[in-house]
Amino acid sequence: MSATTKASPGTTGIRPFTVEVPEAELDELRARVKGARWPDKETVPDQSQGVQLQTIQELARYWASDYDWREVEARLNALPQFITKIDGLDIHFIHVQSPHEDALPVIITHGWPGSVIEQLKIIDRLANPTAYGASASDAFHVVVPSMPGYGFSGKPTTTGWGPEHIASAWTELMKRLGYARFVAQGGDWGAQIVDQMGVQAPPELLGIHTNLPGTVPADISTAAQSGAPPPSGLSDEELRLYDKLKAFFSIDVAYALEMGTRPQTLYGIADSPVGLAAWILDHDSASLDLITRVFDGRGEGLTRDDILDNITHYWLTNTGVSAGRLYWENKLPFFDVKGVSVPVAVSVFPDELYQAPQSWAERAYPNLIHYNRLDKGGHFAAWEQPQLFTEEVRAGFRPLR
Repeated sequence: MSATTKASPGTTGIRPFTVEVPEAELDELRARVKGARWPDKETVPDQSQGVQLQTIQELARYWASDYDWREVEARLNALPQFITKIDGLDIHFIHVQSPHEDALPVIITHGWPGSVIEQLKIIDRLANPTAYGASASDAFHVVVPSMPGYGFSGKPTTTGWGPEHIASAWTELMKRLGYARFVAQGGDWGAQIVDQMGVQAPPELLGIHTNLPGTVPADISTAAQSGAPPPSGLSDEELRLYDKLKAFFSIDVAYALEMGTRPQTLYGIADSPVGLAAWILDHDSASLDLITRVFDGRGEGLTRDDILDNITHYWLTNTGVSAGRLYWENKLPFFDVKGVSVPVAVSVFPDELYQAPQSWAERAYPNLIHYNRLDKGGHFAAWEQPQLFTEEVRAGFRPLR
């Protein structure tokens, strides 16, 4: 781990954690950004060839001259952070206990190319709802772990840390914190993990909330990935979703294919901060469009600092490659039905990778307790639309209190 940290001695139990990045590492980062070697400009007027040169050069200019890591470092250190060893691996997590009685414990999992940075805007909203005009009856004790290989958690040195293993580790973490009943929330990889928690259905788990539900019928998923014609008998909405999934698998999924097959080859994102930034930006078309607008001076949802907080977090922890190995470890279809039996709440954001119709959600999750389509927000919903996201988590888990 590149960042210097403080933790109490010992290899078992739960240890306090503090982030302290040496100034020399920040100086080196700025020097590397300033010394970047640039390729030629793209030969098209749009993003069909990837992250545009103007966008990444403006990001680099801001990163090297105006960005201040210390601000997000202070925000992280203002929260209770800990490390505990589970199945031989150090797991970093934030744990904020609500001041309200009868708060419901929730574990929230980020995705790729995200981190615990994604959840910083929602933690206090969930733990202290009365400060935001909501009811104390909607309060949560909030646990936000860094996935193995991500951020300040340990980097697996052997295989076996796929979504199923992480799901069981999260149950162990919540039990270790003394929670005899809890709920789980996730998007992106976090959605895969909470689905697996729902499949494993430990008795302590009351239910899950997902903003990237696994609901796509197997025949539609198979056809979309192969580029075949859609299955017969689809409704107009299902045909639109089929076309969207087909486009995703043919264009937007390139990063996942590389990390799913050859993650170790990505030495460039460990050596070049600009290379890492471009790799992280190019996750999906809608998110890249939003980030491009942000660096073009049109703030919406995310800010320049938000985006660079997350990228810098990856750089300082040197987790570009180790995080990518989760794609190699995963053997589960990402959007498909998993067989979840516990109560499930689903929130559908309009700029997500796909918008699950209620009919699919009802078939995929026989114990569906909440379904709502939002009119704003995308793949990084908690980060981009924290108020809407928080309201969805409160509403989704209200029936389980």
